[in-house]
Amino acid sequence: MKKFIAILVLAAGLVSGTVQAQNKFGYIRVDEMVSYMPELKKIDTLLVIFQNDSLPRTYNYLLSQYKYYDSIASDSIRQTAIVRQQAASQRNDFLGELQNWQSTAQALVEQKQNMLLQPVYDKVFKAINDVAKEKGYTYIFSKEALLVSPPADDLIPLVAEKLKVKVPANPPTNQTTTPTKPTGKIGN
Repeated sequence: MKKFIAILVLAAGLVSGTVQAQNKFGYIRVDEMVSYMPELKKIDTLLVIFQNDSLPRTYNYLLSQYKYYDSIASDSIRQTAIVRQQAASQRNDFLGELQNWQSTAQALVEQKQNMLLQPVYDKVFKAINDVAKEKGYTYIFSKEALLVSPPADDLIPLVAEKLKVKVPANPPTNQTTTPTKPTGKIGN
């Protein structure tokens, strides 16, 4: 009976070792891969157009509305007290929006950037998923989550090849400027 238990424990250990050997781990810096995508040039251009065209138009509209309601609120000769009071309330609303314009504009730019970047991230995540399946990777980690990692398991070259994107000869080791990342999922 002891021999049978020993053989069973030995077999379980071999199976456990085999299961562990089947796991293949890789990593990638998703933001770095996105930064190599050719679509970023067009996205940057669209963001500049948005900042130079749409945002000033919105600001000018807010400013004109503020001035309009300010003139009504200040006109005690032609306007009744109730109309002036309503106009003053509207004026204050527009004044608040104008005073918060910097943060509002920044939020609008980030929202537009996320909207434009989402298809690029989706494309990168799909390529990561495809490479993982093709090359037999069980787990893919974000490079930022790893303290130590072998260069052979970096999936940037494989994903770049899959996407037909050129990676610079000496890519930066620590990127300080990365695109704002929309949420994406691997494994769909």
